[in-house]
Amino acid sequence: MPPVPSQTYQAAVLIGRFQPFHDGHLTLLRKAFDLSARVLVVLGSAFQARSPKHPWTWQERATMIRESLPQAERDRVTCLPVRDFFDESRWVGAVRGAVAKALAGTEADVGAGRSIVLVGHFRDATRDYLHQFAPWALHLLPGLPVRRASAMRDALFASPGAASALLAGELPPATAAFIDAWTGQPCFDALAEEATVLRAYDAAWALAPYPPTLVTVDCVVKCGNHALLIRRGQAPGKGLFAVPGGFLEQRETTRQAALRELEEETHLALPTETLLSSLVAIDVFDRPDRSQRTRTITHGHFFDLGGRELPPLRADDDAAEAEWTPIGDIAAREDRFLDDHFQMLDHYLGLLPR
Repeated sequence: MPPVPSQTYQAAVLIGRFQPFHDGHLTLLRKAFDLSARVLVVLGSAFQARSPKHPWTWQERATMIRESLPQAERDRVTCLPVRDFFDESRWVGAVRGAVAKALAGTEADVGAGRSIVLVGHFRDATRDYLHQFAPWALHLLPGLPVRRASAMRDALFASPGAASALLAGELPPATAAFIDAWTGQPCFDALAEEATVLRAYDAAWALAPYPPTLVTVDCVVKCGNHALLIRRGQAPGKGLFAVPGGFLEQRETTRQAALRELEEETHLALPTETLLSSLVAIDVFDRPDRSQRTRTITHGHFFDLGGRELPPLRADDDAAEAEWTPIGDIAAREDRFLDDHFQMLDHYLGLLPR
């Protein structure tokens, strides 16, 4: 790619989760500074529950970014939190909307088009989204000499309290200092314990001849203006809200698995025939990183029970609690859901504005 003249664009956009913000991200950010005086950093997965995959809130990640920069550069950066969606085109629209709002009324807002450049690094197929923002210009950098952020998180949770030493040369000093201090917060011990469970889970598959891909089912159940939620009783996601679901067994279909999981986790008091007649949609949720465990593809089943009286529930198996929750109350719990279960609920129930 030929060199681009300095300050060519009115605004540069950088998209990532930054869990944590590392030297590779800093390289991308510095290129963004070369291309524009105004840099917009889109913080993805902004409202996920804390987990070993999402340890830091979007506010904490914004702090890491700002504290890694000199004051003059901090003033050039705006951090934009954007949530995840099941529909990638909806997510692309949310990113575009956040950028447009940040630039509204500025010089960069005039004829937005190629006055905006998206800066990124194409690592694998999960970065295909970089090509979905035309007419923004796209500036791709070559491979970055750092480990993936997931490997950094693994090292952090395996040896808590030593981020500066473990990740030396891969994190800006301010990020390392931030993380060292953060490991003393109350939330860290629970995350480290869950990370231990996930490491054991990965170790159990270590002898497989190829990387495993697991198949699960999940159930979104609507009854009147309520939805069926569980609170998980064990890791991963112990204490978080979720929809009922679990792994597909060897001799059953996904539909049979959905009915079995509803019975095992909630003892939903309805006949099988009633549930089958209420099944109105099935979708595949297959983003490669959707689960904290290994690659897991789930088949979402949406049951609409109509306006009947709420059937009795009894929590069991992986569920510590099972409850009928008013649909209007679910959005306020967005940051307390396992993996992408809030996105499933939003997909079927329309929790967020379209």
